[in-house]
Amino acid sequence: MALQKTKEGKVDKRTKEYKEMVANLKKARAAQKKAAAKKPTVKKSTTKAARRADGHLDQRTKEGKAAAARMAAARKAKGSLKNRLKRLFK
Repeated sequence: MALQKTKEGKVDKRTKEYKEMVANLKKARAAQKKAAAKKPTVKKSTTKAARRADGHLDQRTKEGKAAAARMAAARKAKGSLKNRLKRLFK
């Protein structure tokens, strides 16, 4: 059933439908928060990767190698079938 509106056009918060909607949203937020808590977080480097004189990333350093690995993973994911389908049906 549609949510009832007041004279001003705002949603009537006293109705049963509104209260059900708010309860469902609360459950969804809790589930989303729980799912986010389960996800492992990637620890980011606290120091910036060094750059060469020409401005490119210095891949001899630990931070540079980590950044290069992230960029390679991003390049690989960009061409994946899942992402190509996502771009196709955007």
